[in-house]
Amino acid sequence: MAAILRSTSGENGLSSADTTALHNMRAKLKELENTCRTKEEKHHFSTEMEGFLKLFTEFLAVRKRKNVIDWSKIKPPAEGTVLEHAQLPACLDAEAARLLSKLAVLKLNGGLGTTMGCTGPKSAIEVRSEATFLDITVQQVEALNSKYGVSVPLILMNSFNTHEQTLKIIEKYKGSSLKILTFNQSRYPRILKDTLTPMPGSYYDDPTHWFPPGHADVFESLRNSGFLKKLQEQGVEYVFISNVDNLGATVDLNILHHLVESKAEFIMELTDKTKADVKGGTLIEYEGKAKLLEIAQVPGDKVEEFKSIKKFKIFNTNNLWVSLPAIDRLLDENAFQSMDLIINPKVEKGKGVVQLERAAGAAIQYFKGSHGVNVPRTRFLPVKSTSDLFVIQSNLYSMEEGNLILNPMKAFPTVPNVKLGDEFKKVSDYMRRFESIPDLLDLDHLTVSGDVTFGKNVTLRGTVIIVANHGSRIDIPSGTVLENKIVSGNLRILDH
Repeated sequence: MAAILRSTSGENGLSSADTTALHNMRAKLKELENTCRTKEEKHHFSTEMEGFLKLFTEFLAVRKRKNVIDWSKIKPPAEGTVLEHAQLPACLDAEAARLLSKLAVLKLNGGLGTTMGCTGPKSAIEVRSEATFLDITVQQVEALNSKYGVSVPLILMNSFNTHEQTLKIIEKYKGSSLKILTFNQSRYPRILKDTLTPMPGSYYDDPTHWFPPGHADVFESLRNSGFLKKLQEQGVEYVFISNVDNLGATVDLNILHHLVESKAEFIMELTDKTKADVKGGTLIEYEGKAKLLEIAQVPGDKVEEFKSIKKFKIFNTNNLWVSLPAIDRLLDENAFQSMDLIINPKVEKGKGVVQLERAAGAAIQYFKGSHGVNVPRTRFLPVKSTSDLFVIQSNLYSMEEGNLILNPMKAFPTVPNVKLGDEFKKVSDYMRRFESIPDLLDLDHLTVSGDVTFGKNVTLRGTVIIVANHGSRIDIPSGTVLENKIVSGNLRILDH
């Protein structure tokens, strides 16, 4: 399990053993640099390793300490730290073009689709009506630009895992007027746990020997790519950052208007926590500053309290609005160096390794005027699994210009809690098990486990639990209506 530790910042205070480890790491990185074949590769690697060494130094400083959050110092966000979205002043259409001319949209596009049984970038998975995450994102920004006569650019931050394939995929948008920019986040070497040395032996080593260091790398990588400077030279002052798999993360003009008028340098979108979100990071006040609190920072005896919807009512959606000049300033000040460090132990090819990461939301404490906005749940529609995909593909939603619209026939504005079993985990298996997506308009909860298939035009209402025990199979016939039912055992209807 990953642990998050507060950084002490800097090389001072390291033990002699840790100082030796740091010197050894520098020497090994120099050896890696010498395997580069071109000057460009050497320069790029050297620049990236400056950031890696900062992380590694922090790791040495904090790795022997336990989580250091003092629970008694945690307070609810101070008054004015979290505003209600509904109370933000409306952005007038006459103001929209001027504000949008200051904005770029940046999608975090570093993830693979492996958890859903797919190869390649997750953004290439078909979500609805044969449109992928990336297709939908392009539709959203194209529609925005067309409506207001502007040219908001779309920026994709890829990882080394997704970059090459993403470049091939975006070729199909060449006929679009939308400006699509791409850059790679950093590629850092995994650290061998036993020796505290890099896992790769060469710049060109196996991709599994490297890792992308979390979303907070967006700030430094944006500068290293040259886009931080170029965007500002073109008059862009703000960037809207979100995960590419969050289909609800569209440009909200009211938030943009508030961002500009309030002169805030950082706004985090939060939304009300449900039972499905109990592990999500939340915004607190800590030592007089707004701070993102993640579950890995919580003492063991306080985890249930952290999960409580009563005490911690909101969580971070990772929709972030950030000032570009402020990013520049804070990078110059080396401010992000003291961000909380995520130490993520893993096993790769039978060897214990460590990768070091930071979360972009944790940067909130460094920006002037930073605060949160509590947004409707419709702005947080992530697709992390086929259970999420099932809901998005159902009649609960329609799509207009890339925007998901909740069905007005839905009695309550909440979506059902869906848990599809391991047999549905891969997208290919999931698709094979549904002849068509059931009617979910009146569904509250669905659990499906085991070898289960669904015919056409099935309707699910209330709470439905379907369990096929090991060795059994359940086929839900076409046209079936299940309302508050538990189905178990073995059920097959064969054509004759």
